[in-house]
Amino acid sequence: MSSLQPVRGTHDLLPDENRRHRRVIDTVREVSGRYGFDEVTTPIFEKTEVFARTLGDTSDIVTKEMYTFEDKSGDSITLRPENTAGVARAFISGGLAQSLPLKFIYQGPMFRYERPQKGRQRQFHQVGAEILGVESALADVEIIALGAHFLDALGVLDQATLELNSLGDSDSRAAYREVLVDYFSSHKDKLSEDSRERLGRNPMRILDSKDQGDRVIIADAPQIADSFNDTSKAFFDAVLAGLETAGVAYTLNSKLVRGLDYYCHTAFEFTTDALGAQGALVAGGRYDGLIKQMGGPQTPGTGWAAGVERLAMMIEKPEDAARPIAMIGLGDEAEVKALTLTQQLRHAGFRVELGYSGNMKKRMKRANNVNAAAAVIIGDDELAKNVATVRDMETGDQLEVPLASLEDHLARYR
Repeated sequence: MSSLQPVRGTHDLLPDENRRHRRVIDTVREVSGRYGFDEVTTPIFEKTEVFARTLGDTSDIVTKEMYTFEDKSGDSITLRPENTAGVARAFISGGLAQSLPLKFIYQGPMFRYERPQKGRQRQFHQVGAEILGVESALADVEIIALGAHFLDALGVLDQATLELNSLGDSDSRAAYREVLVDYFSSHKDKLSEDSRERLGRNPMRILDSKDQGDRVIIADAPQIADSFNDTSKAFFDAVLAGLETAGVAYTLNSKLVRGLDYYCHTAFEFTTDALGAQGALVAGGRYDGLIKQMGGPQTPGTGWAAGVERLAMMIEKPEDAARPIAMIGLGDEAEVKALTLTQQLRHAGFRVELGYSGNMKKRMKRANNVNAAAAVIIGDDELAKNVATVRDMETGDQLEVPLASLEDHLARYR
């Protein structure tokens, strides 16, 4: 066995798994199209500042997980760990502020240096959706409804729970931050080292801690809703009413937060325990401060991202591609005719496997190996009569078919 193996945390998408991935991607394209979304594709690497400025210089992603390197011109470049920042950068550099509102989807590989585990790799794939330029709570309703519709079209919505919370506006968040600092400071000696470090710079991220000791303290932490002003309450009420009107079921989770300051109001996750430990299938929220923080105009935004690997593990096995027709030419002249017929049939919409070499027995064996529905055989005798011998691979029945009517005869195998 070769010593050459995929780099740790990466894996090959061979045909069966690729079909699953393609089903996820095709589904988000089809469903989002009904909502008026268009697809954008950003580069898989950006200037490091795109992520350092948006994810926070002290976040785990920036300090521990980003694949960052210096290119030959001395610029610091990073493989994208997520794509919302890339879409926001494209909005700014593309001068799209005059085209608002905008509704985008994206798909492609992301990169994070973290411990590989089930459904999570160092090179992984995401699909995502963003609405830019809409201040109304209706955008949050629509982006969440799209997520639910997408999961439903994949057949996994019944295995997922929509968890929902509000982060309030900037004033509410500032007030909540003060309350949290007071609360966690009174328990500082019992917090984990990571949480003590977060206390000074980003106390809301303590609520995300998985440390068991922290979880005991977090259980009695103040609720963010207690710090809401009237604006925050009204916005969240509008989101809840919209989801009920749209028929999207949800549960409230007061501990669901986003640590970065540009997030506000709605935060949500579609979670599942179908893959073992509970995890998010789709996660998102509102980020009204992101584009301004990146140097662009004040532009509200809301969106979500979903891991393709996780979703691909949950969906039913997609149907295999249509069974091919095996084209077998025996003899030099017959080989030429077989190639001509092969291309004609492919352009007519058939899937055709061309036999490359070997005797009749070997070529029929290959026809079986590719699960051909029928074999089209052309030899000297067939050429002389301007026919092809067509063998049904299920029944073994065969008959001579005039070349002029070959497409019509094969229509049953399309």
